[in-house]
Amino acid sequence: MPNIISLESKIEALLFWKGEPVKIKRLAAILEASEEEAAKALERLEKNFSGRGVALIKKSDEVMMGTAPETSSIIEKLTKEELARDLGKAGLETLAVVLYKGPVVRREIDFIRGVNSTFIIRNLMIRGLIERIPNKNDMRAFLYQPTFALLGHLGIKRMEDLPEWATVKKEIEMFELANKESAEGDDSNLKNVSAED
Repeated sequence: MPNIISLESKIEALLFWKGEPVKIKRLAAILEASEEEAAKALERLEKNFSGRGVALIKKSDEVMMGTAPETSSIIEKLTKEELARDLGKAGLETLAVVLYKGPVVRREIDFIRGVNSTFIIRNLMIRGLIERIPNKNDMRAFLYQPTFALLGHLGIKRMEDLPEWATVKKEIEMFELANKESAEGDDSNLKNVSAED
């Protein structure tokens, strides 16, 4: 018999995975619940988090999962240690995507890298290397772009001054086009198979 996951557990999983604010209305829609049911589940989740290391952070009609205020001193210590470390391969990959593709939504960063980039993006934002801006085309997703501080640190005045700017941009576009065509080909194959059945 399959385990039935409660609404608050589903919300917890979504907020953990998303790593950024989500409108309560959107949560309800994703989970096929009413806004009232989602709000009540959030209240139960908030009570469950009481005395734990994580907390719900609410702002008007948005909610996100974050660390409990009581843990701020250890989080600050870890943040200082993280900032003292090198970026690492994942950080450099993400930074390259933002530099050569930005402004870019997280979904595109994840697609190009092939893995979830939520925590890497957060780390780069904490370091002041990238920033999040509103996405006029999709208010549900943010765009990420390099900060002026990063450009200054790299010694460039504009994005086009990056090494092999045009070549890398072209390769990214070709990669995206090839994957789009591959996905469309898979869809048409599925349609042909279902038509034959």
